[in-house]
Amino acid sequence: MIEKFLNDLLSQLGAGSKEVVYLSVTPGVGLELIQVDPVIKSVKVYGHKPLEYSDSMREIANYDDFKTVLQELFTDLNISPKCNIVLNLPMVHFGKVELPLLLNDEGVTEAVISEVEQAYIFKRCEPVISWFEGSSSTASDTRTIFYSAVQKPAVDKIKEILTELGATLSGVEISLVSALRALSFAGLTDVQMQDGTPWNLMIVNASGYNLVSLSGKNIIDYYEEPLALKTYELDEIYDVINTSAQIALMNFPSNYLYVVSETDLVSAEHLVSKMQFEGKVDFLENNSFRKREILPVSLNILPDQVMKISLESVGIAVSKSYNYPIKLDFSGNQSSEMSSSGEETFSFHFNDKEIVLTETVMKKISFVIAGVLIIPALVAMLMLPVVQKKNQAKLDEINSKIKTVDTEIQKLTEQASASGNFVVKTEIENVIKYNRTKLIAYSALGESVPSDLWITYFMAKEAGKIDIKGVSESVEDIYIFFKNVKDYLFDNQLRIYKLEMPSASIDDVVDADTPTSYLFEITNMSESEVTSSSKKTNNTNTNADDKDGKANSAAKSSNDSKAIAPSTRKVNDLTPVDIGEN
Repeated sequence: MIEKFLNDLLSQLGAGSKEVVYLSVTPGVGLELIQVDPVIKSVKVYGHKPLEYSDSMREIANYDDFKTVLQELFTDLNISPKCNIVLNLPMVHFGKVELPLLLNDEGVTEAVISEVEQAYIFKRCEPVISWFEGSSSTASDTRTIFYSAVQKPAVDKIKEILTELGATLSGVEISLVSALRALSFAGLTDVQMQDGTPWNLMIVNASGYNLVSLSGKNIIDYYEEPLALKTYELDEIYDVINTSAQIALMNFPSNYLYVVSETDLVSAEHLVSKMQFEGKVDFLENNSFRKREILPVSLNILPDQVMKISLESVGIAVSKSYNYPIKLDFSGNQSSEMSSSGEETFSFHFNDKEIVLTETVMKKISFVIAGVLIIPALVAMLMLPVVQKKNQAKLDEINSKIKTVDTEIQKLTEQASASGNFVVKTEIENVIKYNRTKLIAYSALGESVPSDLWITYFMAKEAGKIDIKGVSESVEDIYIFFKNVKDYLFDNQLRIYKLEMPSASIDDVVDADTPTSYLFEITNMSESEVTSSSKKTNNTNTNADDKDGKANSAAKSSNDSKAIAPSTRKVNDLTPVDIGEN
């Protein structure tokens, strides 16, 4: 989705974009086409076709076959030939030279060309060179230059073929750099490539072996030993390589050795088992002896193709997305070129696509970015006074309400101060405490009344004042009830204020048929408070009796002449029950 949006946007702005395809000419495998997802480190597209490579001439044996094989790969993998190609070639020539520190880049190039032309392979054809700087020494006023070269006619022929197919050659690299990048990207040499760690890389091919001395990811020395391995018997090959390598490794002391075999003539595992090296030795089979894949692969890649994926093809496939300190390019392309209209161009890579921007397109993009950034800022500046005015009106309204509330609070405070008898906080605490005491008292009554005891009167007043009256057939039940209530209301200083029989004569009690009853009163009020409460209760009962008429008066007289018999009613059946004043 993002890629489609970007392509549409660039297309509308007039920018060009092409898919980037990576090729590797790999002896023993042929021509490989590959694309790698650098985020999940997985091969997403791969295919290969046999292609003959001349070890003696160090180039593709037949360029017509190269064209045919490449067309077949485009067809098989459903890739448009109108793409940008990044190519890996087997290393033709690699060397090191010490040059004066003050020599500029142009002088370095001339000196490197002079060195390259001494090689036999470039005595008959013009070279294309690329170089990078190694370590430099201020003490000796020299700089170490590592250089490499390939045949210019070979590069020109490949460019010509790609142009005929509609493709563009955007980069050419050699196998040594591609292999180092792949080892780093795949995490095969994480221990060795730590900064400042000396180690040696030994690459065995059909023409001999190369010994590269490194410090972390940087090359510090190089040695090449040509060996005609095809002229030896199978067992002799390992002895020849081992004998030669033991002498060469004496000049490259380190604690790590990593062996890569790129020829089916030599098994890296078997070679390592024969070598005597005082340090950690590891290996990679980059040939038919391979038992494991270099990177995970997509499910759309056939199983018989997986073990053919070479180290160099992985390295070239991540050359644009993975940063490795060593870079060599033999394509002659620069990051800034001229378009067909004569404008200077700039290119970059995004998700296996190369985006080419001209001066005109970059100006358009600049205008778009400026519009995205400036227009919202202008709109915000224009809207700011309106928003500010609206917010100011809300603020004024809020301030007015705050002022009104403050005035009311001040007024109430003054009134409270003037009266001197009303404190809001104190009154609230008293109400809460009073209601809590009443609730606890109700709970005590509900939980503490014995079976043969009746409550005839209950009152709970402010400040925790409680008055309970009742009747019981047993003094023991009265005591039990008093103790239970006191446990509930432990901080109210309750006491048994009254305990008496209802009759004035002992004879009445003796002659009565009903069980003896005892009247009791439990309270924490003072004598005067109890008396006042009793008078108030009696007045209430008298008024109620007057309204009931003669029938109630007769009943009352009858009751007064007899001892009070224990009632069968509980608290809810008896009256009055005064719950006190609020």
